[in-house]
Amino acid sequence: MAEVRRRQPARVKGKASQDSSLLSDEGLGMAAETLTLFLKLFAAVFYGVSSFLIVVVNKSILTNYGFPSSLCVGLGQMLATVVVLWAGKMVRVVNFPDFDRSVPRKTFPLPLIYFGNQISGLFGTKKLNLPMFTVLRRFSILFTMFAEGMLLKKKFSRGIQLTVFTMIFGAFVAASTDLAFDLEGYISIFVNDVLTAANGAYVKQKLDSKELGKYGLLYYNALFMILPTFIIALIMGDVQKVLEFEGWVDVVFIMQYMLSCVMGFVLMYSTVLCTQYNSALTTTIVGCIKNILVTYIGMVFGGDYIFTWTNFIGLNISIAGSLVYSYITFTEEHSSKQSDAGSKTEIRGKIAV
Repeated sequence: MAEVRRRQPARVKGKASQDSSLLSDEGLGMAAETLTLFLKLFAAVFYGVSSFLIVVVNKSILTNYGFPSSLCVGLGQMLATVVVLWAGKMVRVVNFPDFDRSVPRKTFPLPLIYFGNQISGLFGTKKLNLPMFTVLRRFSILFTMFAEGMLLKKKFSRGIQLTVFTMIFGAFVAASTDLAFDLEGYISIFVNDVLTAANGAYVKQKLDSKELGKYGLLYYNALFMILPTFIIALIMGDVQKVLEFEGWVDVVFIMQYMLSCVMGFVLMYSTVLCTQYNSALTTTIVGCIKNILVTYIGMVFGGDYIFTWTNFIGLNISIAGSLVYSYITFTEEHSSKQSDAGSKTEIRGKIAV
């Protein structure tokens, strides 16, 4: 009897310590989940703000000031990216692998996609008014769905598919009466949409492999395309046009050009960061929401938007679709995480028992 009495307190102590360790694990898990949520939100907001600023600055440089070369704007952004990351590595603020023979294989085809994405986006910004630029950019969501489906084997719900097609329908309605129609601008934006989707999916794939990391991808993407971009600009006569450009005497223009160069790096970094902490589709959603703000600002302050009711209605159909799409995506992601957390808690309980 005495031995049985001794065992009972021992069992109670063992159970109490087991319960306290379980509570401690749950507390740590909740703290980690809160931190992860904060990082995801920060990455998404950072990308949205960066994307908004660079569109406004690039539009000002290429349209308001009439800067003659989208290629040379892109070249300045590439140089700024390489210089900032190289300096960061020298002072050990950032870290990425040194160059070796395997680096081109590890980055391919991202440098080509990065170059095409950047230049087509800049050219489209120059050719189109901001409302049509942003509404046509919503095709990137459709292409992102295709890219993630093929490369990452993701499946999308019927609700998401319907809202995406609503956005596309609105874009077609708006484009049908675009009085400022520019064929080159439209082609550039559609190319940009395809490359944006491919870039998001490939960045996610490369980051998951953890070979070069986000800084390595940014650095080598820009580094590998500086010389080809300069050669193309030289052949097309853009370098000569830029040297003869009269705006270099304007201090405000120079400040905006330098800001555009730096923002090119910031945008690339924020894109990779948002894709890393969230997904390629989430990055596209944030860009889409940002485009709503750009659309309405562009109507009032852009200076090159021509109003028609059909165009205006089409723009708003696309905007409404993007808002519903963002809501559905967020709720689906949230419910998925809750179900995952519930299954983990259930497994823990079984183990504890």
